[in-house]
Amino acid sequence: MLYNNETNDHWSFAIFFLISFFICIIMLIGGWILGGKSYSRYKNTPFESGIKSVGNTNIRLSIKFYLIAMLFVIFDVEALFLYLWSVSVRENGWIGFIEATMFIAVLLVSLIYIIKMGVLNWDCIPNKNEILHNQFNNYFIKINNAKKGKY
Repeated sequence: MLYNNETNDHWSFAIFFLISFFICIIMLIGGWILGGKSYSRYKNTPFESGIKSVGNTNIRLSIKFYLIAMLFVIFDVEALFLYLWSVSVRENGWIGFIEATMFIAVLLVSLIYIIKMGVLNWDCIPNKNEILHNQFNNYFIKINNAKKGKY
């Protein structure tokens, strides 16, 4: 009988997956069985370090906070890739160096693009209606000044 190593690898992965799945199920059921089951008036109220909630907690945050968070995650993961490359720099040789250089170039181009688009700019940017309103007012101020001879 021939020993097939590939089939053995598949079976070991399947057994590992099943054992992991059953351990998760056992932990969930164990927490449900052993956990406390008290039902009271204040059971489902929010609790934050003993401080009672005041007002509405559903506040809207600016999209800039989410953009900064996403950019942080993206550049943090890329820094992780660069760290892994630096650990294996001798094994990669010149081809790895060229790949890392291209990777860093893409990072720099994306960072320049982000800066040019103003994603990191936290100043208040007026919307289109405010700009048109200011131009309209400036136009009429110039006309009034021209009529009064102040132009």
